[in-house]
Amino acid sequence: MFEIDPKKLLYFASVIEHGSLNRAAKALAVSQPALSTSMDRLEAEMGMQLLDRGPRGISPTHYGEILYCHARLIREEVQLAKRDLLNAREGQVESIRIGSLPSMAGSIIPMAIGRWRVLHPQGDLQVVENAQFDLLTGLLRRDFDFVIGFTEVFDMLDGLRQQVLFRDLLCVIARTGHPLHDRTDLTWNDLVSYPWISPTSRRTHTVLQHLMSTLNVAPPQQITVCGSVSLLKSLVAESDHLAMLPVYAATTEIAEGRLMALPFEDPFLHRNIAVFFREGYEMDASRRDLVACVRDTGMELVRVRTEAD
Repeated sequence: MFEIDPKKLLYFASVIEHGSLNRAAKALAVSQPALSTSMDRLEAEMGMQLLDRGPRGISPTHYGEILYCHARLIREEVQLAKRDLLNAREGQVESIRIGSLPSMAGSIIPMAIGRWRVLHPQGDLQVVENAQFDLLTGLLRRDFDFVIGFTEVFDMLDGLRQQVLFRDLLCVIARTGHPLHDRTDLTWNDLVSYPWISPTSRRTHTVLQHLMSTLNVAPPQQITVCGSVSLLKSLVAESDHLAMLPVYAATTEIAEGRLMALPFEDPFLHRNIAVFFREGYEMDASRRDLVACVRDTGMELVRVRTEAD
């Protein structure tokens, strides 16, 4: 069984990042011989070589790369704990940190923040947009106070809770004049015969793949994965690629005639948008108000879409 000294892991991360024992020792305010001994002992305790020491400096081995990922996270947790404790001791109000899906960051989130700022003009707010898997991982690591995401593709329930805010509706978007634009009897098999753009950085966690596996439909022969909704819309507008987005995420492009929502409906295009937070986490009034603004904004945008149809 490994006996890992957390302090050695912090030293190890610094050595990897500086690529030199001398530079890392200066940054850590320890002597170079002491740091070298610490790294030797870490390798001995692990029973494997973690560092390659060469004339051009120090680099991690394959095992070192694996350990570095964890060492860096441990260091970040220590820094986060220090910051939170100092803020609590000094009575400082923490910044609110939230995560959002990219498809919501262009419409619902900024509109909700605008409403929330009327109620809470003071205080810092940080918003990060990312793929759902990365957001929930960050939430577990306490990078965020809460995350706005969807519930259907969600396999990380341990340690987290969710509260549904509104029912969302995805649409299949295409360029204006796409070969499928005038079809009224579209099926999933018709749609997957064209290349697709997937709006996430992790293919194994896409809504598209979830639909394909649930409906037992073969995936598209070509899928381009991108984490930027703006890039996704541009690619769709300039090619025969298809993509799935909430209609409010493409309202401007549809109004300008660059994109269109294909005449296709399926129960699988409906999804629940929820707020995710850690077990035992209690929101203060400002955070509750922000969640309420996201909920109300989302419900209004979806209702406008439904009434327009």
